Amino acid sequence: MTVDVGAQMRKGVVEYCVLGLLSREPMYGWRLAESLTDAGLIASIGTLYPLLARLRENGWVSTFDQPSESGPVRRYYRLTETGIAQLALFREQWAPFALTVSSLVREDRPS
Repeated sequence: MTVDVGAQMRKGVVEYCVLGLLSREPMYGWRLAESLTDAGLIASIGTLYPLLARLRENGWVSTFDQPSESGPVRRYYRLTETGIAQLALFREQWAPFALTVSSLVREDRPS
């Protein structure tokens, strides 16, 4: 049996990638979905909204509505103080974790 390792890795980090995008600026769902889809982190916009709902339930993001120049009102997402703290914790732990994993799975042997 072959396991889609990439899917498992994406599942583990996509929430933090959303937080990272929102740390730059508030975004509406479609724009977030485009960024994540282009990066290969989600398959479609349909997978984003349940994730955003979880982030809201956790208190990591909040929403506000803003009129759009090209259509209906858009719901924007932004980080809360809790979300900022959670992203900072992830950033703190990510680099050492990634280095450890890289050192364990690399093909060459250390001398």
